[in-house]
Amino acid sequence: MCTPATSGPRAGKLSVVSNNCGVDGGGLGVLLAAGRIVRVTGSYVGDNKEFARRYLSGELELELTPQGTLAERLRAGGAGIAAFFTPAGVGTQVAEGGLPWRYAPDGSVALASPPKEVRRYEGREYVLERAITTDFALVRAARGDRHGNLVFARAARNFNPPVATAGRITIAEVEELVEAGTISPDEVHLPGVFVQRVVELTPEQAADKAIEKKTVSA
Repeated sequence: MCTPATSGPRAGKLSVVSNNCGVDGGGLGVLLAAGRIVRVTGSYVGDNKEFARRYLSGELELELTPQGTLAERLRAGGAGIAAFFTPAGVGTQVAEGGLPWRYAPDGSVALASPPKEVRRYEGREYVLERAITTDFALVRAARGDRHGNLVFARAARNFNPPVATAGRITIAEVEELVEAGTISPDEVHLPGVFVQRVVELTPEQAADKAIEKKTVSA
């Protein structure tokens, strides 16, 4: 998901929302390497070395948020909920502030996260988290029809549906494009009302699924 600060065929100064920022040379990593991303809201840096380098050198701003909170902020944005209270992050810098959003070239913290409102409900503390909405949302589905009804495969259902609902304009790339009426209503994971553009992938593009980190066991 992204919100551009400028328009045009090569929009720059993008603020993106993603679990991470892709991998080196793939996904959001391509925009990152081109210097077109200035702010990221995500859960972790991962193995993207260029992402880590740009963050630590002060070339971009990073708002780290717990993964479940990130998913809920997106879901809330799509549902029209302005903010919500969650116990995740209470007692940490997530709630108390001080997380380094941007570093200075000398390694000092140039911009830190502000403290958030904390309230107590039924004897437990909760921190206020604001919803996320974006200008554009980019999702990928296993199947989709020409009306934008989408079916996601396995773990792709974790983030794609809330991401799609949080975008003002949602663009879905589909590995298999079918005619309207082909997908049973019971199979639809995301209704077409949330999708404004559908892009059909070629078989080669559909088969290209980079894995950030592979683990094997003997």
